[in-house]
Parts: sequence; C-alpha cells; structure tokens
Amino acid sequence: MNVVYEPKGRAREYADLACNLYMGCTHGCRYCYAPACMRTTDDKWHSEVTPRQKVIEYFEKDAVKLRGDKRRILFSFLSDPYQPLERQERLTRQALDIVHKYGLKSQILTKGCADLIQEDMALMKKSDTHLGITLIFSDDQIRKEWEPSASPVDDRLDVLKRANKAGIFTWVSLEPVIDPEQALDVIKMAHRFVRFWKVGKLNHMKEYENKVNWAEFLLNAESLFKKYNARYYIKNDLRVFAMRH
Repeated sequence: MNVVYEPKGRAREYADLACNLYMGCTHGCRYCYAPACMRTTDDKWHSEVTPRQKVIEYFEKDAVKLRGDKRRILFSFLSDPYQPLERQERLTRQALDIVHKYGLKSQILTKGCADLIQEDMALMKKSDTHLGITLIFSDDQIRKEWEPSASPVDDRLDVLKRANKAGIFTWVSLEPVIDPEQALDVIKMAHRFVRFWKVGKLNHMKEYENKVNWAEFLLNAESLFKKYNARYYIKNDLRVFAMRH
C-alpha cells in the first residue's frame, strides 16, 4: 500500500490500519512520541507542519485495494488530523469522503480544532467513522502546561457531547495518564457521552512515571468503568500492574 499501513507494537493496540495525512503537529505536547519515531527534534516536529505529498491521491489508490476490508483506518498516529492546517488543506475531509466512497471503515484520534471536527460530523456519521478524542486532564491550566496548543478541555468535552448526540460512535484515548486524579475525573465528567475508552500509562518520562502508583490507578479506573457500565480497553503497559496490587 502507498500511505495506509499496519501499525506495529504498542500502536497495534489502537488500530489495525492507519494513515498519516500530515507530517508535523503544532500542538506541542510535551509527551509526544512522534519526534523520536521520525528521528527529528521536538522543535522541528512541532513547528514545521506539511501535508504529505500526493497523500489524497495515494490514499484513494489504497482505498481501491482495501474495498471490502472491515478493519478501521486510524487518522492518525503521528500528526493530528484536525490541527489548524486542516482549515486550508482539508485533507481529513477529503480522506473521509474517500472512506465513504469505497465503503471502508475509519476512526479519528484528535485533540484538535473543535469547529473543524463539528463541520465534519455529518460526514463522519454518513461514513460510520468512530470519533476519538485524547482527553487526559480535567484542569485546563494543567492541560496548557502539557499540551500548549491543543484544544481546551471544555472544547473536547463539547465535541464528544455533540458527536454522541448526533449518533456518532465516540471514544476517548485516556493516554498518557500523567495525573491519576485528573484522569479519574475525566471518566466521571465524560462517561455519559463516551461509548468506549482506551487507557494507557505515561512512558519514557521516568521523573513523572515513578510518582504514580499505577496499580492503584488501574484499580480505581476499572472500578469507575464498572460502576458506569462502560466499555474499555486497558493497554498492555498498564495492564501488567494488575498483578502487582
């Protein structure tokens, strides 16, 4: 395939197929793993955002080959599909049109521009696209410290509410958990309009990881999910702590 690929390792827990429409991301998240994956610097990755060359042309070629495939294509792992450049390029919207045209399955993972996401909700509904929002903080001041140019907490909650009301399958990526109490607050705040949760711990930042009692957090999170009768998936790097409580 040209631009659609099969993720490996930890990424495989999120999607069987994926496609990155942009290279770079302006959110500037401190925990971002993309610069290391792409062997570049944080500053460069977060300042130089470009559409992938001929990505829509290549994506349609892949779509033809994938016609009838029931696996969901994730937009995306390395860059946010609804960062500000989407206002000009509309690559995500074009890709969703192609998903619908060829009867494919897709899912979004974003913490980007709420207005752009809302503009595409009718298309998401028509194409049976699952809308995922990364949401790990309940306090927007703390969010600004870690995700300086991503959308505010209230915007993300509003998007989830609107999408759920519109009949779109909503899910939350509660990853990376940085502040356990805030992560639990997110579950309490959003469970009424979230259909599925994926939860994972912070990695590669030992200074913060070592402050968290992961076994206790896992126990508390699962207790809340069961209380709310919520569907959820615990990623393997967090699941291992279930044996240590």
